Amino acid sequence: MTTLALAGDVMLGRLVNHAVRRKPAAKPWGDVLPVMAAADARIINLECAITTHATPWTRTKKVFHFRAGPAVVKVLRAARIDAVSLANNHVLDFNEAGLLDTLYYLDRAGIAHAGAGHDLDEARRPAFIHADGTRIALIALTDNEAAFAATATHPGTYYLPVSTDADTLAQIGAGIQAARSAGADIVVLSNHWGPNMTLYPPRHFRDFAHAAIELGADVYFGHSAHLFHGVEIYKGKPILYDTGDFIDDYAVDPWLHNDWSFLFLVTLEAGRLLRLELLPVLLTLAEVHLAQEPVRAQLCRRMRDLSEEFGTHFRESGERLVWEPGRDGKPTPAALDPDSSDSAGPAPA
Repeated sequence: MTTLALAGDVMLGRLVNHAVRRKPAAKPWGDVLPVMAAADARIINLECAITTHATPWTRTKKVFHFRAGPAVVKVLRAARIDAVSLANNHVLDFNEAGLLDTLYYLDRAGIAHAGAGHDLDEARRPAFIHADGTRIALIALTDNEAAFAATATHPGTYYLPVSTDADTLAQIGAGIQAARSAGADIVVLSNHWGPNMTLYPPRHFRDFAHAAIELGADVYFGHSAHLFHGVEIYKGKPILYDTGDFIDDYAVDPWLHNDWSFLFLVTLEAGRLLRLELLPVLLTLAEVHLAQEPVRAQLCRRMRDLSEEFGTHFRESGERLVWEPGRDGKPTPAALDPDSSDSAGPAPA
């Protein structure tokens, strides 16, 4: 039995980078840290470059550039982060030099990474971590920033537009098969996809995630919207359409609340989902904390409502939301068509 702790976007640049210089390395994780430590493995999306390179990306229009100094590696180590996704729209914010620095600092710290590399082959390659005899593979891709895409001879990200065409699914299937052939007991597919500040995945995103599960992924780990989406259990596997933000310095939308999020605890055994626990958290400037009342109740209500539209029924257990197979006893309602319900607002970053 293995419990994975999954957190969405961790952005350690700008004001977070400044705060890290003055505070203990564990400070950004707040009182969530003991829960993360109790998991068997921890995976996040690293939403910045780790580099001293100061020249920002200018080849295409980009409003935000996120960079953290090498000292932030101690923040990742304080939380015992095992693996990070680098397939996102910020890892090349300081050009290829910034990406290559990021790879170097992560490798030196012993933190596995997937989704970006010296070339396309490396960017596509699964990253492996071990937890009490369980071999976990992380495959990471993104549909953001086509200009960041790796090629056969050039550094970049594993860029793959969302589609269920045969060529796209063949790539996904090949990656999952490569992970299995290398001995993976659990395959986590990470995808940094879609626009900012939406509350619902569109229909074609759902189709893509379903296909990934059918191709053999055990966990679908989505992020990018800065807001958490509802959870779907599909063929017994969890689809986390968007895991929201986790550490950042972003402006907060007072209605959409990009400062609300969860730590997602996924417990599996022999590839079977045994339990899914969601720990509600509140983001403040450069820190994350366990959500307190009345925010905790509001946060949980939103997640329950969003997830019930996918037929997923959480129960409250203490401060957490919990899903276990066969425990809710509720019928599965017809799924809402998310295409008619997208909510959008100004992106915080």
